[in-house]
Amino acid sequence: MTFSLQESSISVTMSDEPAETAKWDPGFTRQITNLVGPVIRRYFRAEVRGVASMPETGGALLVSNHSGGMLTPDVLVFAPEFYRQFGFDRPLYTLGHYGIFMGPLGDFLRRAGVIEASRENAGKALRDGAVVLVFPGGDYDSYRPTFSANTVDFAGRTGYVRTAIDAGVPIVPMVSIGGQETQIFLARGDSIARRIGLTKARMEILPISVGFPFGLSMIFPPNFPLPSKIVTQVLEPIDILAKFGEDPDIDEVDHYVRSVMQAALDELSRKRRFPVIG
Repeated sequence: MTFSLQESSISVTMSDEPAETAKWDPGFTRQITNLVGPVIRRYFRAEVRGVASMPETGGALLVSNHSGGMLTPDVLVFAPEFYRQFGFDRPLYTLGHYGIFMGPLGDFLRRAGVIEASRENAGKALRDGAVVLVFPGGDYDSYRPTFSANTVDFAGRTGYVRTAIDAGVPIVPMVSIGGQETQIFLARGDSIARRIGLTKARMEILPISVGFPFGLSMIFPPNFPLPSKIVTQVLEPIDILAKFGEDPDIDEVDHYVRSVMQAALDELSRKRRFPVIG
């Protein structure tokens, strides 16, 4: 489960805890990448295109659509190709919902480069020259219904734009296709979540899906993803100040980023022959 940066103020509290980025372990990340990467690549017949178009050095905010529900393969598909291109001296951090860090899994994720989603964490990583991967649509996007599988939907969240501007880094759009074919997504269940009060716990959806082996599922039990072919395309970096001026309009930048991503996703969709098969 990954998370997004929303356009809202975030309080910052001082702590004796080390920064989230300091918990990244490049040796551990290399082991995980070498072990899991080939399995994921073969299972999903994964292709990652355009990684070389990313800035060679310096911070960059990688902005992507999100697919596959709870067991989303997005990061596991992209990360091995990123490290193959840039090596393990350049960290890739992924922003994640605070809930996934509870229990023993939290230390594992932090060592692998997943950091809790906040402007403070993202900004520090970007200013330190790292690449930060954010899925602005979060779970709302990853559980989008199957009939709108190839639609970029950030649920109106634009905080990623302000994060990039404040850190002085480019936005690198990225799109992926195939992850939403790993099961059938019927509905997000956002109205149900509101009705039973889940939004108070920052749970905006109660999705309904059908898959293997459990059939109908409302988050639990999580169905195992089908081996749908996944293609990920990294697009050209966007220098916000160069394109939109010294005082860019947040909504205008967001609209442009999403339009570029949607055009690329539409192109991938046109080239796709069959669901799952690719």
